Amino acid sequence: MACWHLFVLGTDPQTVFGQLYFSDSWMRVFRVDNSFVLWGIGLGVALWLRSGWAIAFTGAALLHLAFDFPLHHDDGRPHFWPISDWVFESPYSYWDRMHHGQFVGLIEVGICLILLGYLGYRFKGTMARIMIAIGVITQIVPGLMWSAIF
Repeated sequence: MACWHLFVLGTDPQTVFGQLYFSDSWMRVFRVDNSFVLWGIGLGVALWLRSGWAIAFTGAALLHLAFDFPLHHDDGRPHFWPISDWVFESPYSYWDRMHHGQFVGLIEVGICLILLGYLGYRFKGTMARIMIAIGVITQIVPGLMWSAIF
């Protein structure tokens, strides 16, 4: 949603991250796509169906949430919706310098690049290497992009 507003609609970054991000309409989406409860149910269904791709997909979503949950200070999401609208306010942020973002973000990117390097060592196929290269790009480009925007 942010990329659509920033790059397609040309919305000012301060509007996107100062107003739209915290709007009721965006929070409705965040409640669903960041819910441990809903993704947990999804994983349960995937396990019951013995669907490998669905287990991987829902498991990846839950892994993302496990790392996302402790890294939002005043921009967290209701991770336990629909049971609760409570939002955890972490002392750490992956982006906000007021809450150690300059360090947490570097650690996060560093860990991702190390793991991608391991995957590059382990998988030698062309398609695997292409996907790993895309992973490296997705770790480096956002930092450059956000630096240019802000």
